[in-house]
Amino acid sequence: MSTEDSPRCPCRSGRPFAECCGPLLAGGLASTAEALMRSRYTAYALGDEDHVLRTWHPGTAPSVLDLSDGVTFVGLQVVDTVAGGADDDAGTVHFRAAYRTETGREVLEEISRFVRLDGAWLYVDGDILST
Repeated sequence: MSTEDSPRCPCRSGRPFAECCGPLLAGGLASTAEALMRSRYTAYALGDEDHVLRTWHPGTAPSVLDLSDGVTFVGLQVVDTVAGGADDDAGTVHFRAAYRTETGREVLEEISRFVRLDGAWLYVDGDILST
């Protein structure tokens, strides 16, 4: 399948999945904190527990993750980024992730913290602003 035929990425970047989050879910490294955050959102949307755990800082990662909880992610909005660029070692990404459960539609708003460790961006933790 050519990238033109690839479906749009769930992270709502507007780019094909094969050019956006696909390579990161396949084990590639994110160039920025925002790219990692988008790939983690995509992993949640697709149920890719391995990617979520692989990109979580070992000091804060849970030992087990179960994404079969009936949550369907339906949209992502990046509100702001602070640092987290290709030449940074830390950064934050403020985002809103819309999702559906059997009880209705909700929005998770969080400011996530990321660090670069041995060349790889990792999610550390976040401040949840609303759910």
